[in-house]
Amino acid sequence: MGQFEFSQALNLLIGTPIVPAAIIGLIWGIIGGALPGISASITMALLLPFTYGMDPTIAIVLLASTYIGAEYGGSIPAILIRTPGTNSAAATVIDGYEMKRQGKAGEALGISLWSGVVGSLVGLFLLVTMTEPLSRLALSFTPASYFGLGILGISIIASLSGGSLLKGLAAAIVGLMVSTIGTDPISGVSRYTFDVPELIGGIKPILVMVGLFAVSELLMQSGTAGHGAVAEARVRIVLPGRAMMKRLFRPQGIGCVTGTFEGLMPGGGGSIAAFLAYNEAKRWSSKPEEFGRGSPEGIAAPEAANNTVASTSLIPLLSFGIPGSNSAAVLLGGLLIHGLLPGPRLFEQNSNVVLGLYLGSLVATLAQILIGMMILPFCMWMVNRPRPYLAAFILALVMAGIFTINSSLFDIGLVLAGGVIGYLMRVSGFPFLPAVLGVVLGPMIEGCYRRSLLLSDGDHMIFLEDKIGLGLLGLAAVFVVVSLVREGRDLRKARGVPA
Repeated sequence: MGQFEFSQALNLLIGTPIVPAAIIGLIWGIIGGALPGISASITMALLLPFTYGMDPTIAIVLLASTYIGAEYGGSIPAILIRTPGTNSAAATVIDGYEMKRQGKAGEALGISLWSGVVGSLVGLFLLVTMTEPLSRLALSFTPASYFGLGILGISIIASLSGGSLLKGLAAAIVGLMVSTIGTDPISGVSRYTFDVPELIGGIKPILVMVGLFAVSELLMQSGTAGHGAVAEARVRIVLPGRAMMKRLFRPQGIGCVTGTFEGLMPGGGGSIAAFLAYNEAKRWSSKPEEFGRGSPEGIAAPEAANNTVASTSLIPLLSFGIPGSNSAAVLLGGLLIHGLLPGPRLFEQNSNVVLGLYLGSLVATLAQILIGMMILPFCMWMVNRPRPYLAAFILALVMAGIFTINSSLFDIGLVLAGGVIGYLMRVSGFPFLPAVLGVVLGPMIEGCYRRSLLLSDGDHMIFLEDKIGLGLLGLAAVFVVVSLVREGRDLRKARGVPA
């Protein structure tokens, strides 16, 4: 970091409320992650409406810090009540709850916290060093290239984020259809508004995200019973000593490597990284027989992995505008709300936002140990509250946040409608991320497609003549074909037909 950048960073830390924003986001993330069923993306989506009128730098820091906090918070109920607070904490349940049954809940929580900090630091280092160089590749992109990039992003997400490629692509198409509502970006003509004035400006991605992630989750939880387990009344976090840190070094390294690759791959996500890290840590462990019976390594590997993903998933987001996870998609929504477009121009024209994101993430990561130890009693109290009370509080928070954006009851109606659609998607097994990505990337895909045709006088050969665009469209086709082959093989196995 040069002298100018160092002074710029110092001015941001001293002259702006980055540190308070990072701490508040971290606290909110830990609390949200500790509530079973309220994932990191939902926690961020609940906060998203309140960032609408904030300074862009502070808003992005708040959302990124929430992501970091939620990844740790999910391990608290996973260890204490055998219920992962987030999807990525599911692997932590295996050995975390076994340690709790052995009277080592404090040690398990300490290992989770320390491994999360290690993973966050590694992920942040990669985020700082890799993002800007990758973003420079986008300087050579034409409209046809950006069109191919958008199609590639949706194809990858659709093929990896759900059990069915058809359902993933269908969700993406629905998202693209929603993005066309409003004013035509080229001609300025209103379309699909049905003479409703509130739809002229289109349906904002924030409304779709909050409805799909938060409201649909509340509808799902309304039909389930309350928690069957109760956390211990008094548990103190015990950080690992020197000998334990030495033992955890290898599984943490495995978790960081796994989290790096999964974070860079759109659609990977923290849950996949956590289970892969758990399996590899068991494979390379000197005590594999302890896994599943309360192994500290079985906690360290998945927690390091999902916390690494929290940072590395932002690399494709900031470089190319392709989010690698649901949470990264929510952060992309935060960027778009404030008129910030990912890519090289973000680093050139809005360097304060990027630098603020780095600094805020560092503050949140370093503060994670102290805040995590201080907030544990409150998280335990929250975990043991009756679910209807928590659901009512969250719904009130959603409605208040959405209303503060435009003071519009119509927006609240759209969010509730999105929640019902999201509930139906959950019940039917349709993934959310392709739909959200379709809404977010829809304007870019349509705009670049039509601009390309304007440049070529309507000749579609422009998409084949552009080398970068052709390569990206080719990769999209490869992901679709591979996914179809895999699904066909799985279907034959399920029917007992030899491959």
